Amino acid sequence: MTKSKEEIIEEMFEKGVLISEDFLKKEENQSSDNKFTGKIEAEEDLLVLNSDYAEVIKQQTSLVDWHELDSLKVGSEKERNDDLYQNELQQLKKSELVLQNSNTSKETSSLEVELNVEENGATTSTTTETKSEELIESSMNVIELNESEKNNLAMLKNVEIVFSYTNIPFKYKINDFGNIFRSRYKCLEKLLRNRQELRSTLTINRILGKKEKEKVSIIGVIEDVGTTRSGHIMLTLEDLTGKIKVLVSKNNKDLFPLAKELVYDEVIGITGNCGDKIIFANNIIWPDIPETNEMRKGNKEEYAIFLSDLHVGSNVFLEDEFNKFLRWIQGDTGNDKQRELANKVKYIIIAGDLVDGIGIYPTHEEDLKIKDIKKQYEEVVRLIKKIPLNKKIIVCPGNHDLVHLAEPQPVFYPEYTQCLYDQPNVIVVSNPAMINIGKTEDFSGFNILMYHGCSFDYYVANVESIRNNGGYH
Repeated sequence: MTKSKEEIIEEMFEKGVLISEDFLKKEENQSSDNKFTGKIEAEEDLLVLNSDYAEVIKQQTSLVDWHELDSLKVGSEKERNDDLYQNELQQLKKSELVLQNSNTSKETSSLEVELNVEENGATTSTTTETKSEELIESSMNVIELNESEKNNLAMLKNVEIVFSYTNIPFKYKINDFGNIFRSRYKCLEKLLRNRQELRSTLTINRILGKKEKEKVSIIGVIEDVGTTRSGHIMLTLEDLTGKIKVLVSKNNKDLFPLAKELVYDEVIGITGNCGDKIIFANNIIWPDIPETNEMRKGNKEEYAIFLSDLHVGSNVFLEDEFNKFLRWIQGDTGNDKQRELANKVKYIIIAGDLVDGIGIYPTHEEDLKIKDIKKQYEEVVRLIKKIPLNKKIIVCPGNHDLVHLAEPQPVFYPEYTQCLYDQPNVIVVSNPAMINIGKTEDFSGFNILMYHGCSFDYYVANVESIRNNGGYH
């Protein structure tokens, strides 16, 4: 059955996918194909469907980083050079990474995020809080342990998962995207209103109605950042009531450098003097940790190690250095003081990129020592098995791991990483996640936010001071 172009566009739009003109021009793409439609539904990160992407989906032989492919496509159109884009398409067609099941997304539907937005209310739920005991038990496979190992595991009950995102299928509508930014704005606005400088904040529409110049304060989202002919910075801020211009003078030696670091969609507070539909800023306030946040100390001495970006499977994985770390954590190397410290380590927290992955960028396979994704995770497990059982290992995924790229990222897909779930001292959480460690009867423990940090790439690229100081280097 052949569908009209309008029917195809409407059907794909309901699935959150836009259709390119070249896709519609091919007659074979206008025929009804439920199998092809099902494959599109399984590609969670697919935003635009063109004829090239359709070929990749139809053959269904490789895992695709659609964000990366979109970036290469845009680059090819801007630079009028599609070598990188075409090369990536060829890599996908001959990739050796075969999907064992094209319905992976459906089978792992319990890992999809649920967004419950109360548009007229003050609360928005983007997480499903899970009971720590249930998650700890579910992350441990039942295996036979000796008495010593059982005693070691009994010591680890003071690890609690405060929250870990559980993804549930959700059909997004256009309004949902606006709701995400609205709920984000309300959350950050609440933090900013706790600041003394912003206690008397007004909405933008009230400031626009003022006839006299006076001191004002507002909270808003940055819609635009520009520069005037005179070299001043001109911001456009919006809240739920309207938009207004904010000028930061280049003569303000303290404020001007800070204003140069502002980026789109930041939620900030501004204090200054209002003019005719404009505010002349004299201070910029960011959401921050309250100064009243209590510094706490546990009632016993124990240590946590924070790791990330192991990139096992890469040619440049630091194997010798990691094995040296393993020997130390086992107490097999170092002086007496160092061995004592290793013995007091109770938590090892790994924030993503356990493996290097496959197909993350063009020609990626040339940089891999292990070219099978399951074997990469098996190698991770072979290494962490050397860590004593009395040390709890908490892991979350990163952008190189085998989960979808959009944040929040769910826990690792068990069908590819079962070996990880089989380890009795490993707890698997989402990215981001919040855990609590060191809890006792007399002490409430420490909350630890785990986040891989892939979104920081945006700030490295767009904040001048970070970029000029070497970015990640």
